[in-house]
Amino acid sequence: MNGLLERTFRLSKNHTNVKTEVLAGITTFMTMAYILAVNPSVLSSAGMDSGAVFTATALASCLATLMMAAFSNYPFALAPGMGLNAFFAYTVVGQMGFTWHVALAAVFVEGIIFIILSLTNVREAIFNCIPMSLKAGITCGIGLFIAFIGFQNSKLVVDGSTLVAIYPFKAALADGRFWSEGIGALLAFVGIILTVAFMIKKVPGGILLGILCTWLLGILLQVAGIYQPNPELGMYSVLPDFSSGFGIPSLKPTLMQMDFSGLLGLNFITVMLSFLFVDLFDTMGTLIGVASKADMLDEKGRLPRIRGALMADAVGTSLGAVLGTSTVSTYVESSSGVMAGGRTGLTSVVTGLLFAVALFLSPIFLAIPSFATAPALVVVGFMMITTVFRIDFDDMSEAIPAFVAMIVMPFMYSISEGIALGVISYVLIQLVSGKVREKKVHWLMYVLAIAFILKYLFV
Repeated sequence: MNGLLERTFRLSKNHTNVKTEVLAGITTFMTMAYILAVNPSVLSSAGMDSGAVFTATALASCLATLMMAAFSNYPFALAPGMGLNAFFAYTVVGQMGFTWHVALAAVFVEGIIFIILSLTNVREAIFNCIPMSLKAGITCGIGLFIAFIGFQNSKLVVDGSTLVAIYPFKAALADGRFWSEGIGALLAFVGIILTVAFMIKKVPGGILLGILCTWLLGILLQVAGIYQPNPELGMYSVLPDFSSGFGIPSLKPTLMQMDFSGLLGLNFITVMLSFLFVDLFDTMGTLIGVASKADMLDEKGRLPRIRGALMADAVGTSLGAVLGTSTVSTYVESSSGVMAGGRTGLTSVVTGLLFAVALFLSPIFLAIPSFATAPALVVVGFMMITTVFRIDFDDMSEAIPAFVAMIVMPFMYSISEGIALGVISYVLIQLVSGKVREKKVHWLMYVLAIAFILKYLFV
């Protein structure tokens, strides 16, 4: 068996082994499992059947992630993207008034366009034209972004008079929130310390072990009555609920429910282009960040076999729409598996198979609390920020755009906005400083900069 896996995934060539890849795949899944609970909740607000969306989410994530392994042999995982599902439910359906059937059709068409772009090397060319310094800035930005998500998920960072603030433990004790939110925040902090300790001690599977230990502490506190679940505050039971058994919810309410009646309308095209734009640059940023940290980029900053990775992403998007979920995208949480040592498609296979298993064991996976996965995101964010040393800070024309991309992602809560403003600032700074010829700025960078500016003006 090991010999077959060695030949299929070229483990030795990628300096890894079966045990490491399996642990990495489990780690990636554990940090992504929340999507199985969150996506049905978000899309059900658009009128979709939550049970069907759960099944569609698990199936789409499983199949797209397996395609990533088959097409590219990379340790990247895919699932319906956060942010894109919110845009689907709250903007396209909620504010713009489209039905979810039309929104699914827009996602399907977006995926078809991506398939064509991937076959014609357009997406690959866009990836390759971005300078190395900017790629390093994007990687650091993603690190800050996912660490910020981790702090938010754990409630360690909350809304405040200064936009964001540390969790108000004193006030929470006074009004009773402490025994749900506050305990979760404290457990997340303990989980961060534990995970860091495991990493320092070089414990195999340290990130995964940090998730499991934090979850176990939550279970013990809930059993003892110290942690008190409160769904109104977004703090749920950490004990698996087997009351509904292990049945798989029917996919029928969402399967093939796309509405193409307004395909040529301006509003439909606008919605489809919005999905396409955000998905394109979110995926590109994730690939740059994760691949850069794993040293998968070559000396020119290119990702070998990127066409296969982009194709898996594109096919996954259309397939997800057919099954009944919003845009499927490469997940930034893949970095947790990479940090755990994942280097090949075997990591993706393990993650994909776990999504399939989740169909039958949903009570277990849906019980993993966000405060347990938050430490993994924070620690991975730290590891990704170390890429900052690849930025040439002696050259301001390279360092400033990288800084812009880096800082925009967490502040504006968007990978695609970080890339957009990073590209615009890079091109403008090279033009104003007169370094265009010296830097040999790729012509596609000008096209991207103009496209981003037009997007901000008209979309």
